[in-house]
Amino acid sequence: MDKNSNNQPEQQAHHSVYQKLDQVETRRQQLKLSFPTQATEKKIIPPKPQQQQLPILNSSRERFRAHESGKLQFSCSEIYDFTSDDLVDLGEIGRGAFGSVNKMIFKKTDKVMAVKRIRCSSVVDEKEQKRIMDLDVVMKSNDCSYIVQFYGAIFKEGDCWIAMEIMSTSLDKFYKYVCERQQERIPENILGQITVATVHALNYLKEKLKIIHRDVKPSNILLHERGDIKLCDFGISGQLIDSIAKTKDAGCRPYMAPERIDPEFSHKGYDVRSDVWSLGITLMEVATGKFPYQSKWASVFEQLYQVVQGEAPRLTRHYNGMDFSEDFCNFVNTCLIKEETNRPKYKTLLQHPFILLHEQLQPYVHPEVASYVVNTLESMANCGITQFTTDQPAIW
Repeated sequence: MDKNSNNQPEQQAHHSVYQKLDQVETRRQQLKLSFPTQATEKKIIPPKPQQQQLPILNSSRERFRAHESGKLQFSCSEIYDFTSDDLVDLGEIGRGAFGSVNKMIFKKTDKVMAVKRIRCSSVVDEKEQKRIMDLDVVMKSNDCSYIVQFYGAIFKEGDCWIAMEIMSTSLDKFYKYVCERQQERIPENILGQITVATVHALNYLKEKLKIIHRDVKPSNILLHERGDIKLCDFGISGQLIDSIAKTKDAGCRPYMAPERIDPEFSHKGYDVRSDVWSLGITLMEVATGKFPYQSKWASVFEQLYQVVQGEAPRLTRHYNGMDFSEDFCNFVNTCLIKEETNRPKYKTLLQHPFILLHEQLQPYVHPEVASYVVNTLESMANCGITQFTTDQPAIW
């Protein structure tokens, strides 16, 4: 028998199967149905974890790199593009909980600036960076002579560099030298000018820029040899520090108002009157040479008990052997009213007799402020003590 004839039924069966498969494929194409083949199945398999992470890292680098250049604006007509390569670092002049301040020169104009470098690479996302680089609100603060001028900002390797006007010293460093080293106290006419400048600066932030400072303390009030007194660290610095604080245990804050630390009321929010409290604590500390409470707290719980449950600090006319005017005592004690609703806002404070008196005296006292600052800085230099700002306690 022919060998091929034995295979004929099998071949016919195969042919019949192939015909049916062709019919199915033709029908599938007519209906435009799509079933995954082995080839297409391979394309929809998720990439390995390493392949997923790589684009994310690249995106992060590109995001930070995009903001590593910026603009410095010294005036309406003086605007320059800049990167960190355009700055010459002359060394650190201050250090705080979230970063450092360095004295730098802008090489294109030889302009000397203070550059605050805030460590924030792990907490500032793209949205936060965009808001920080949108500087219109902060630039408007340059219209106020009681606020440190802001020049511009960039990101460098994830950290934010904020360029600003350089001042001669901080009130924190200044008063500690006067009170602890010279065993003297700052004259009340100087305290009056500090008060006028700070209240006007805080009022400007609230009324013109709709900003609450939230961190009023001696290290954020700066002095210049020419007699200027200016407030710093608001806006950009505040936003960054708030972002960082959300990821860390911020600890106790010595100048914080009762309503900001009392868990019973803190969820309700706060307004400018919390800064008024901080101003009162600041003025009492600077005037007397000591922090108003008996000691700085070992824990948040100790602060909570003493600030919220205890009596508010009070300045008297004869305080620990020091004499103060009735108006100054009344102003400080008005700022330190524990009940937030009874504590005044800036418009009321600006009508206080202590403020009105020292506003009138300002043209005459301004040269005295300059002379006093210069003499004190010279004394500090003779003792080998740096005049620049720091959040660290003074060590003698």
